[in-house]
Amino acid sequence: MTKEMHSMQKEVEAYISQFKEGYFSPLVQLARMTEEVGELAREINHVYGEKQKKETEIPKELTEELGDVLFVLISLANSLEIDLSEAFALTMHKFTERDKYRFERKDGRISE
Repeated sequence: MTKEMHSMQKEVEAYISQFKEGYFSPLVQLARMTEEVGELAREINHVYGEKQKKETEIPKELTEELGDVLFVLISLANSLEIDLSEAFALTMHKFTERDKYRFERKDGRISE
């Protein structure tokens, strides 16, 4: 099931608004995101890298770790009143225009 970013932002807002504390400060959220990205990196290293998990470590799914990163990213965006759909559109425009010939293309074109 897919959800549009706007609806995901609204869902996170509804969840966070249940609590008196509300959103953590941007710096705390950035620290949380760094922690979650670290956990994702650890799992990727276990799956694709040379560092195997210890037998005593509980396996975690990459999907779960990516979801944790996404939740914190959405929380941070919400607290800063940033529409992630707009942010994504700006970034895609940057990549499709500025960087369209940066990497070798499958169609063989290298520049206009």
